[in-house]
Amino acid sequence: MTDISPDSFPPGHGRNWIRLRTLTLLRWWAIAGQASALVFAEHFFRLDLEMGLCFLVIGVSVASNIVATFVFAETKRLAEQDALRVVLFDMLQLGLLLYLTGGMNNPFSILIVGPVTVSASALSGRSTLFLGVTAVVIVTLLMQFHLPLRSADGAVLEVSDIFRFGNWVAIIIAVVFLGVYARRVVQEMRAMSDALQATQMALAREQKLTDLGGVVAAAAHELGTPLATIKLTSAELADELHDRPELREDALLIRDQADRCRDILRSMGRAGKDDLHLRRTPLTALVEEAAEPHVDRGKRIRFDHGGGGDDPASQPTVLRRPEIIHGLRNLIQNAVDFAQETVIVETRWNDARITLRIMDDGRGFPPDMIGRLGEPFVRRRGAAPDPRRPGYEGMGLGLFIAKTLLERSGADLTFTNGTDPAGALVEVSWPLAAIAVPKGAEAAGLGENRPIAG
Repeated sequence: MTDISPDSFPPGHGRNWIRLRTLTLLRWWAIAGQASALVFAEHFFRLDLEMGLCFLVIGVSVASNIVATFVFAETKRLAEQDALRVVLFDMLQLGLLLYLTGGMNNPFSILIVGPVTVSASALSGRSTLFLGVTAVVIVTLLMQFHLPLRSADGAVLEVSDIFRFGNWVAIIIAVVFLGVYARRVVQEMRAMSDALQATQMALAREQKLTDLGGVVAAAAHELGTPLATIKLTSAELADELHDRPELREDALLIRDQADRCRDILRSMGRAGKDDLHLRRTPLTALVEEAAEPHVDRGKRIRFDHGGGGDDPASQPTVLRRPEIIHGLRNLIQNAVDFAQETVIVETRWNDARITLRIMDDGRGFPPDMIGRLGEPFVRRRGAAPDPRRPGYEGMGLGLFIAKTLLERSGADLTFTNGTDPAGALVEVSWPLAAIAVPKGAEAAGLGENRPIAG
């Protein structure tokens, strides 16, 4: 499977995705709120404000929005630096309004946190840090430098120094906390989106292989009779042409080529996972098929099917679903990659559940990461790429894909470290009804081969 990680995208990918129209729409809402607050404060609270200067500052925002609307296309997307300039402009405009309306005595000073939160959600960490520092500088300057907030009778409205200091501290905490919180949530959402995309690609690839294998197996089945007829007829011709050696060689060549066609179709059917035109298979055959690509990789894979009192002859017939095969294959691949010598695949079943345990004799999962296994893009801090897995960067994407696909089939997964052998242990458990073919359905015929829709 192709390795997919955030680093595998082209440079700049995903950075020019912020629409200018989105930021201008947010700015229109801010303009409406600022203008409404000024009018409300002057007419209902009788405050003496520098209305001319305030509306001049708001007018600059209005002019910039009009220019952005008519000059740039509606689908215009901003690069990182352009988006930073837009958000920085909004922050400075808000800071200037606060300067004209009482500074930190103005209860709307908390709105300075807004641009930092927008940056944490949409821009890089460097841009967010820059805007956060800028916000702290602005509120610190507003503590000392601002026009006084006066009532209509000329009285200066100020809160006490302790409340003003508390407001300053609250804004700084909000800048730091909301910035970090918003950025962490967005990063996890992006990582999950990338991982789910990789999962869908893996599932689509497995489904294509399944369909291709089904075509090959069906072709081998359908062509078996005519190839056998060609072989029989050419053999009879060869026997009858013993006195004409040049024609006998041609008949033998036809027979040999018919055998070759049969062998090619048979080998292609195995490469495409044997009998993929069947939609059901014994449980143990499904498990061994999932492990087949890793059997000859230098590690011993030992299968233990139906032990502990279970009757191997009573094993359930299960649905051959691509997500189950691909998920198990990823888990077995992970075990083979880190095993010293042996991987044990243990299969158990009863009337209620099917349980699969994959164990290796390697070093096991790092104890500090067991709780995070199955999350996308998990990496130990400072960990270098494992030399045993060239091409893998320890991002945990393979385990995430396996976990997602198997849980999609109804399975529960548990990651832990075993004791015998003392390596990693992954347990996969399904309710019997989730993947087993209902009793009585195993004997039902598959019917006539039907064309596979393209």
